[in-house]
Parts: sequence; structure tokens; C-alpha cells
Amino acid sequence: MERRALGRTGISVSTLCFGTMSFGGEADVAASSRLYAACREAGIDFFDCAATYNGGRSEEILGRLISAERDAITLTTKCGYGTTGAKHGQADREGIIGSVEASLRRLGTDRIDLLFLHRHDPSTHLDETLRTLDDMVTSGKVLHLGVSNWAAWQVARALGRAEAEGWARFEALQPMYNLVKRQAEVELLPMALAEGMAVTPYSPLGGGLLTGKYVSRGDGRLTQNARYAERYAPDRMHQTAADLAELAGREGLHPATLAVAWVNAHPAVTAPILGARSVEQLRPSLDAATLSLPDELMAEVTALSETPPPATDRLEEASPDRAPD
Repeated sequence: MERRALGRTGISVSTLCFGTMSFGGEADVAASSRLYAACREAGIDFFDCAATYNGGRSEEILGRLISAERDAITLTTKCGYGTTGAKHGQADREGIIGSVEASLRRLGTDRIDLLFLHRHDPSTHLDETLRTLDDMVTSGKVLHLGVSNWAAWQVARALGRAEAEGWARFEALQPMYNLVKRQAEVELLPMALAEGMAVTPYSPLGGGLLTGKYVSRGDGRLTQNARYAERYAPDRMHQTAADLAELAGREGLHPATLAVAWVNAHPAVTAPILGARSVEQLRPSLDAATLSLPDELMAEVTALSETPPPATDRLEEASPDRAPD
């Protein structure tokens, strides 16, 4: 598997990352072990986790799986997903330190290669968050920092404060990004390119929508999980999924392979995060590592969904042949 630089960190990683949200939940210990082995066999050395996944079980299982080859693995986890007003879990000093210490214990490691803030915490002053994260880096418990589910303006503000104070800065973004969820293209992905930040997008298959199984009314996360069902409810998304399945069939590809390869082809993307509960489910996504999309096919796939308008809403600026102001 090819490798890419993880932003400005000096680390290189596989062009696919595996997300372990299923470990200890939809995938038991045996299934998790098989998934990990399949990833390693395919060349993946980049694994994503979070303190909240299955009550910490995901971290415990992942920690045991990587223990024999810890130095060969780039490991991420997340903190800061607690509810507003909770004593722990938000991005305040006590919450961050407590979460990092607990994650280190569950993972059985002395450092987290890349720590993400799981979401923005409006109840905590940004400087408290950034100073605490800098302390985690200075202590060596965390090597690099990132954010997930932040708006571009929030990231830009944090980058400015970190630079002004000499604190460790955010080196990576983890936004939702797939063929039917393209908001990241407006500001987050251009900002990442401009700032030299890594991007590890999650849900490249749209919660399973883009695998093609729902075209034939299959059963899965979108029928069993109310949050995902609402997230991918619009008819236009389901039409895109049906069109993608048709296009993939014409090209002799699995829709999941084409969907992941499309995300991976964006110049700002470092490694899409794959998810699966079984090796059989994972295989088509792994195949994306060796699929290079010709420009014509890339354009066809892109045209299956609506391109979001530019940040300024000056729609004419999206046209390559626009006249200058």
C-alpha cells in the first residue's frame, strides 16, 4: 500500500486508515482480531479509535492487538465527547487529562500518536483547551493533535492562538466526507491544503449508503440506527447511491470500492477511515487502495451529487471560465 505524509508531523502512514468503532460492539474480540489481521495484511498501519467507542472496549481490544508491534502502528484516539455541563469528557483541563490518562491505560501504551478533540466544546475557553493539549504534548503522552467535527473558522482561530502563544498546533482534521456529504469541500479541505494539515475523513461510505445494499432494500446501519437514518434520509442521497451502484457495475467495481477511491482521490485527503464489522464487509473498501481513478471517471462520480456552493455564495466563482471582477 502506498504511503502519505501525515501533514507536517514527519510521520508517514498508509493511504487507508481503519476505524475501530466496531471493536467490542458489532465486532466481538474474535471478529476484531480478524479485521485487524486483514488490515495489516493489506498494508494498513494507521488505526483510529476513541475513548467513547463501546464504553472503552474498543481501546482495550485495539491496545491488545497492537501490543506486539506498537512501534509499527500509528495510533489515534479521541477525547472531549461528553455532554455539556459534564464534569469529565468535555475539552476542559480536567476532562482532557482524565480522558488521556484513561485512554493510555486502556490502550496499554505510553503515548498517543495523534489525539483528536472529538467535537467542539463551546463551554470551555479555547485557551484552556489549547494550553492543556500543549501540556499533553510536552509531557510526551501525546505526540500530535487534531480535531474532528470542527468548523473551519473554529480551527483557524485555534491555529492562530497556538501560533501566538507557542503552543502545539492542530496538525490533522477528521471531518465527515463522502459523495453525499461534501460540505468539507467548501472550507475545511482548502484550509487543510493551505495549512499543511492531514485529513482523515470518516464515513467515506455514508454509513453504508454508498455500498449499494440499500438500493435493493438491504438491512444495516441505516435501518437499525435512528441517528444514521436521519443523517442520510434525503431522497437525493439515495438517488446518488443508486446511480453510483449503476456506474460501479458498468466499470466492474464494487460501489464501496469506487466510493472510497473517490474520497481518497481528493488532494487534501491523507487517508479515509474505513469501518466494518466483518472481513467480508471490509474487502471492497480495501480494494480502493489500488484503484486510481482516471480523470473522466472521477468527473462522472463527482457529477452524481451536488457540489456545495462556495463559502461566499458567489456562485459564478465556481465556474472556471468566469470573467474577472
